[in-house]
Order: sequence, then C-alpha cells, then structure tokens
Amino acid sequence: MPQGQPSVVPDDGLTTRQRRNRPLTIVHTGIGKGKSTAAFGLALRAWNQGWPVGVFQFVKSAKWRVGEERALRVLGDSGEGGTVAWHKMGEGWSWVQRSPESNEEAAREGWAQVRRDLAAETYRLYVLDEFAYPLHWGWVDTAEVVEVLRDRPGVQHVVVTGRNAPAALVDAADLVTDMSKVKHPMDVGQKGQKGIEW
Repeated sequence: MPQGQPSVVPDDGLTTRQRRNRPLTIVHTGIGKGKSTAAFGLALRAWNQGWPVGVFQFVKSAKWRVGEERALRVLGDSGEGGTVAWHKMGEGWSWVQRSPESNEEAAREGWAQVRRDLAAETYRLYVLDEFAYPLHWGWVDTAEVVEVLRDRPGVQHVVVTGRNAPAALVDAADLVTDMSKVKHPMDVGQKGQKGIEW
C-alpha cells in the first residue's frame, strides 16, 4: 500500500471521500495484551480531531483508577479537542464469582445505552471496552449487536475489545486485530503492576 493507496479499488460507485468517511467497526481480540490500550489510542486520535468520544467499560471494575480514564477525562475537559464521556458497568473481573445475574443485567443495560447513543448519534467514536466478554458469555445477543452496528446512522466508528470475540462479530467488522501473546510475566507468577496493567 504505497503512499496510502489501496491495492484494490472496489467498483462500488462510491467516491474517494465517501469511502474515506465510511463508519468502521473495529475489533481488538486475542489472548495477548494491548487490546484496550490500542482502543484508547484510537480515542486519543478521535479526541484530537474534535470528535465526541464515548467509552463504555463492560468488565473492568468501576472502582479501578484506570490511567486512560483519567487522561481522557482531563483531555475531554480541556476544551481543546473533543468531549469524552466514560461509562462503567459491573464490578470488575470477578463478575462471575460474585453475582452473575446482576452483572448480566448490567451488561444488557450497558448495551441498551450504546444502542440509544448510536440511534441519537451521540458520539463519533465508541470504545466498547471488554464488550467481547458479555457477547462470548451469551449475556448480549451477538446477532443483534451485528445488526445494530451494521445499520447505525451517520459516521460513528465503534471499536470492541476483549478475548473470544464471536465469529459473527469478527466477520462483520471492517478491521480486526488479533493480539497474540509470545510471553507475559503473569505466566510465571508475576502480579499486575501499576502503570502497566492499570
């Protein structure tokens, strides 16, 4: 792809501008580290373009002090780029050990809010952080998600992160990155660290 030129230009009747402004569905999945980090990198780019950004965290604890959240909130409040809204659902990685029923309901309500925001065109970029988990667990219907994302109005980009992204979502996405793992300190008993995991 030299000089940003695609290797194939589809014969679909769209102009270059129409193709450039297509809303994208992006999936970051796989067992490697960096899925959310890459999504928050996209959020920084969106903020810089002046786009409103909506972050929906589906699994990470509402009690965690996440570095990306603090940075994006400060940037969103700076008045220099786009706005940033941060929505937290659930109680964190121990959902299944605590109360699966209430967490399943929280995931469904979170998805319902995303649907409302997509219909209202509230944000230009949506980060559905760890949303692959509720889909994988069957808490939210994957076919419905694919349909809503396919039919969303306007130019709203959506990035979904998390392991085990369902095949139907992967097939429907425009951009899919599978993060692989070569080595990880946790494999040899190392605990998560401030500044690295959060």
